[in-house]
Amino acid sequence: MTETTAPRAFPTFTAIPDRVQAQIDKREEAAERLIGWVQLALFGAFATLYFISPRAEGGGGPVSTPYVLTVYLLFTLFRVWLSYRIVLPAWFLVLSIVADVALLCGLIFSFHIQYAQPAAFYLKAPTFIYLFIFIAIRALRSDPRYVLLAGLISAFGWFVLVGYALATDMGQMHITRNFVQYLTSNTILLGAEIDKGIALLGVTAILTLAQYRARAVLVASIRSHSAAEDLKQFFAPAVADAITGSANLPKAGTSEQRDASVVIVDLRSFTKTAADLPGATVMAVLALYQEAAVTEIERQGGQIDKFMGDGILATFGAVQPNEIHAASALRAAVAVIEAMTRIEPAIRAAGWNGPFRAGVGVAAGPLTVGVVGSQNRLEFTVIGNVVNLAAKLESANKTENAQILTDAATYELATRQGYGTAPVSLRPGRTVFGISDPVDLVMLA
Repeated sequence: MTETTAPRAFPTFTAIPDRVQAQIDKREEAAERLIGWVQLALFGAFATLYFISPRAEGGGGPVSTPYVLTVYLLFTLFRVWLSYRIVLPAWFLVLSIVADVALLCGLIFSFHIQYAQPAAFYLKAPTFIYLFIFIAIRALRSDPRYVLLAGLISAFGWFVLVGYALATDMGQMHITRNFVQYLTSNTILLGAEIDKGIALLGVTAILTLAQYRARAVLVASIRSHSAAEDLKQFFAPAVADAITGSANLPKAGTSEQRDASVVIVDLRSFTKTAADLPGATVMAVLALYQEAAVTEIERQGGQIDKFMGDGILATFGAVQPNEIHAASALRAAVAVIEAMTRIEPAIRAAGWNGPFRAGVGVAAGPLTVGVVGSQNRLEFTVIGNVVNLAAKLESANKTENAQILTDAATYELATRQGYGTAPVSLRPGRTVFGISDPVDLVMLA
């Protein structure tokens, strides 16, 4: 199956971001396919009624209904098939509307030939009401201009039929103002035909207005949905969901106490090496490193709290409760270091010419999850001794010649939560810069 790109059927009402317009276009493509299937269903219903109903008496002329139905079936089947192959261009959509109305008006026109009656005869055909259905199915799109176009073409087609009937004289027809005579003879009541046209235009106007209002709601809804999806690129998905799904927008100072784990990742000698490299190279290296690290952290259920240059602060169990937060944090730490080894060739290829090693600090315990900032700039963050301990442990990797350090309490908690990897070494009573009391360190890599 192939796809081609067609120009948009109409200019947008207001400036809409391309990513929002792309979502609207996708819905419109699906709507056009639905319209095709609805037209097939209408054909099926009309054809079934035609073939099972008793033939109307008095018709001795040529019968064109089966031929009209066949032409309409072939066109509709082609339309459905084409809608799955390409994005239907604007001219084809207009042609489809014209074909719908033309085929129906042609069917109505054929009645006076089939029954050998003056042209005024077909003005009383109940088939007229199908014009309203052809207008209504265009409302399946979110673009009101197709509804308006269908209504105007339908009204034009009907007035052409009325005009032809007025211009044709078979000797048995005349204009009347008598309603009874109109119903019981081949006469034309101008008021009745004008009423039909007004009804077509009135329904069209109402549906167009309804579609215009509905489109405004659709665009706003897609904008909101797109904004919510975009938030997930700047926040952890759980944080974005908490923002968009909250009944009330969180305010600065809102906080909650949670038992959670903090993982801090930092590259060794990054600033020194980056100072001698082009900015593009530095950004390319950061992108490779952060993509690899974030992937492993999120795979273990962690959420990225913030990027700090070449540093990453991630939490486990802070945004959403996690009964195995410590075990997940240690697994993520090990996975990050393994990922750094895997991507080192790509890092070198990007132009990095210095050492490429990362240090990870992990700590678990009670912390505060809250919203900080001002009225115009809010941020989710975590604060508490656990965050400070994780940062100090990450820094201690340099003096301990390690890549992953945690404290004994965190390691024991992780073990109870199912973490089963043995440490590389245990280092009790170590002095960690910035922490007053000795710390029992556990080296995992």
